[in-house]
Amino acid sequence: MRIASVSENQKVEKRIAITPEIAKKYISLGIDVSLPENYASHLGFKDEEYKEFGVSILKDENEILKNADIIVQLGLLDNDKTSILKQNQTFIGVLNPNDNRDKIDNLVKKNINIFSLELLPRITRAQSMDILSSQANLAGYKAVVESFAKFEKAIPMMMTAAGTIPAAKVLVVGAGVAGLQAIATAKRMGAIVFATDVRMASKEQVESLGGKFLTVEGSENLETEGGYAKEASDDFKKKQEDLLSETLKKIDIVICTALIPGKKAPVIIKEDMINNMNSGSIIYDLAAIQGGNTAFTKVNEIVDKKGVKIMGESNILNKLPTSASNLYAKNVFNFVSNLYDKENNKININLEDEIIEKTLIK
Repeated sequence: MRIASVSENQKVEKRIAITPEIAKKYISLGIDVSLPENYASHLGFKDEEYKEFGVSILKDENEILKNADIIVQLGLLDNDKTSILKQNQTFIGVLNPNDNRDKIDNLVKKNINIFSLELLPRITRAQSMDILSSQANLAGYKAVVESFAKFEKAIPMMMTAAGTIPAAKVLVVGAGVAGLQAIATAKRMGAIVFATDVRMASKEQVESLGGKFLTVEGSENLETEGGYAKEASDDFKKKQEDLLSETLKKIDIVICTALIPGKKAPVIIKEDMINNMNSGSIIYDLAAIQGGNTAFTKVNEIVDKKGVKIMGESNILNKLPTSASNLYAKNVFNFVSNLYDKENNKININLEDEIIEKTLIK
């Protein structure tokens, strides 16, 4: 049994799927590992580190793909490399099936086993494989760091002989994994933190981190069985807008994290709300790649609206690629370990296992 990974397009994706530490674990499990030359050199992992653990380092990526039983990546391969894949291989990544349906259908027709890890069920047994949570954690942290770096005032309250500098006020929109990490990071750095979410279960979590939860009067709990947010009613949206409009007048930094899986991000912060914010305020929109939570978010641009800077990136994790790769590689290893039948040295696609059944694209 051989597992492999090839280089991503580093202009769009700097993360890797197999770190040296995880390569060692695969080999201990009885799985051979093949990687191309300089696979992770951009992250400071040298080929020699992999070779020390018994990894095969090859020049030809096409040869690596042809001889692999399992291929692990961040996303889909380009068309040239996709054409090399063959029947009964297993391909694992974060494949965004809603946007890549045609490409994935072509692979399924070739009888390639396709697993997309963002489809993992929210169950206890899948927590160690949960790539959405591990990556969102880092994204929430980095969004705060990036926005604080652009903010031209001090964050914590400072008492000096010349006077007192008030603490910055931060609003986190969406209290999922990324939002909760953003709250914790902003609090650690001395900000006063507020948060809002359509899921009432988030209130206790926000308050446990020292944040103030903004509650819409007559709130409805908009949470799916899987623990994700679902779309709000028009009445709820109106009440939420009124609350946000008033709150934003006194907020310095907004971290937007609100996403609905498989759909365009909801526009929560409207033009008139931004117009009421103080000049010099910052909005960091983690939902930028899915359309954004503000009326003006643009991917990989800083938009200035009357002195309010709106930031959003296509892949914020490219700014933390080593940490993100370490976590992603561990998630993937745990997923592969669940798939791998060590006794018979083969992949066991057991559709009675909810983890396998939910992530397999048919």
